[in-house]
Amino acid sequence: MLFEEYTYFNHKFPEPQYLGAKHMHLAWIKKFVPENVNVALDAFAGSQSVAFLFKQMGLQTITNDFLNFNNQIGLALVENRSEKITKEDLEVLFQSAKNKEVFQLMKSVFTNVFFEETETEFLDNFRANIPLLSTLHKQALAYAIINRSMTRKVTMGHFGHTQALKYASDPERIKRNRSLIRPIKEIFEDLLPKYNDAVFDNKQDNRSYNQNILDLLPTLENVDLAYFDPPYCDSHADYQSFYHLLETFTEYWKDKEFVNGIKRYEPQRFSGFDKKRDVISSFEKLFEYSQEIPHWLISYNDRSYPSVEALSKIISKYRAVTIEAKAYHNGRGGKGSVAGSHEVLFVCKPKKKHFIPTTEQEAVNERF
Repeated sequence: MLFEEYTYFNHKFPEPQYLGAKHMHLAWIKKFVPENVNVALDAFAGSQSVAFLFKQMGLQTITNDFLNFNNQIGLALVENRSEKITKEDLEVLFQSAKNKEVFQLMKSVFTNVFFEETETEFLDNFRANIPLLSTLHKQALAYAIINRSMTRKVTMGHFGHTQALKYASDPERIKRNRSLIRPIKEIFEDLLPKYNDAVFDNKQDNRSYNQNILDLLPTLENVDLAYFDPPYCDSHADYQSFYHLLETFTEYWKDKEFVNGIKRYEPQRFSGFDKKRDVISSFEKLFEYSQEIPHWLISYNDRSYPSVEALSKIISKYRAVTIEAKAYHNGRGGKGSVAGSHEVLFVCKPKKKHFIPTTEQEAVNERF
């Protein structure tokens, strides 16, 4: 069928508000996806926009992120084939929770930090009701949408600051972003149709995982393309701090401390890619574990550690690599993307095998 490859592009990915999200680079990244790829892995999925692109392309998509709130987006929009949140589901989510005394975390920790008490009470009640939804994918949609709703209500799109309530009392700020004073429930209801409309079946067995990629890779087989978008070490790499509130809400921590002004959780999970002391050895393991995957695409930024040249040298031990780059003209991309820096894409292909003659006749044939 003419234009069959664009069949699934009628489904739009809900625009993310996420540091370093590749939403604005999707057309550029798509140009470097090799032909004859059937199974694609998005290993550090974040907002899930690249994994969603792979699904739109009709590929069997494996998506992973070691933060669970990102995994919930993958479950909702990549793995999910058809399930949507209905009017009846909303009645379940918005009802008064029967076990609300067990769900007090948001109120007790985050009242007057990011939200007023009426909002933290709503969030606790909503979180108590999510497990009552009938399927895992409906629950994942609820998590994805409510987490996006909280992000909309906090200026700058992350939780590494405590300015939201201050800005919500500033008429000039409100003019620029009315979500500062809108109830989270109202924002959720506005976002719901966009997320429901993004659910589709691409006729593939897609999967979303919530693991450290170094643990997941050895368990995967028959992957044709790996897309790696690791934290850009030394350049806005601390996603656990920037999005601690969403992970706390999703996991509903019972065994964490909540520290400093933003009340982020401690201890944090080990990443391996966000600290200078760990990142090079983690890259070595990443590439070693990916040797059976023929094609790699690696997103990076030229303000990160190790340098583009150093990382290229590491990659070259495993793959033939070419480097593509796009300049940032402003800093809105986050993740180190200040004006004048470059978004980098390492395009990695199998090295050509050199023929080694084993007989005199083969040697003659090689010469001619």
